[in-house]
Amino acid sequence: GLMHQAVIAACAMLAMILLAPAARSESFRCGQWIASPDMSVQELLEKCGEPTSRTVEIVDVYGHSAQGGRIKTGTSTVEKLTYDRGSQSFTMIVTIVDGEIKGIERAE
Repeated sequence: GLMHQAVIAACAMLAMILLAPAARSESFRCGQWIASPDMSVQELLEKCGEPTSRTVEIVDVYGHSAQGGRIKTGTSTVEKLTYDRGSQSFTMIVTIVDGEIKGIERAE
């Protein structure tokens, strides 16, 4: 019935929202290459060169303890590489967590 369709629609919406951050990763051209989140950081730097700017942040990683609280399980290194590609193109920000590209997005 109608109610059933509404529930399915709501679930689909929720799935879209949950999956949105992953889907937001973009790729961008640098020279003849396409930089994408599938690349290794090494490959990105080889193809696109050094970023215009780079920030490195050490963030705490938390897990759940057996008692249900939050416990620090370690740290992650989060790097943001900014590629300023001139006035004709969007500035791209590549987010790297622990040496792996996690996302590429346009700077606002």
